[in-house]
Amino acid sequence: MKKQITTDYEVVTIDELTTDERQLVELAQQATYRSYAPYSHFCVGAAIRLSDGAMVTGANQENVAYPSGTCAERTACFYAHAEHPDARFEAIAIAARGTDGEPLAEPISPCGACRQALMQYEVLAGAPVEVLLVGREAIYRLPSVRSLLPFAFTSL
Repeated sequence: MKKQITTDYEVVTIDELTTDERQLVELAQQATYRSYAPYSHFCVGAAIRLSDGAMVTGANQENVAYPSGTCAERTACFYAHAEHPDARFEAIAIAARGTDGEPLAEPISPCGACRQALMQYEVLAGAPVEVLLVGREAIYRLPSVRSLLPFAFTSL
């Protein structure tokens, strides 16, 4: 039996975002400037909105002893939960700058490890966590992390 997986998402502009979403996008874009990417020169920033109103950012951090670095999404996730253990994730925005230092025209999506980490926090939240993938020319708005990882590993 053949089945198909589809992902619903919206393509929006910055002007179509809510005030909270716009702020999250701007924080993710700013976080790209705190990236430490001396090897790839690919700077990624993430910003997470929490149920207590806090917004937490993270940026990718590379290390010469690859793969000892970490991605922006996991940096933000782990910091957010460590500092706000009782708050639930509500949304995440992810932005990137390329090797030329300019924001990417098209959005990027998280790697598999980051998708799994984000999925864990969506399960913990008990509700969908909105995902905003940010590009210079478009923003993809997804209703949840599960949209990025339909066959998520969520329990032992």
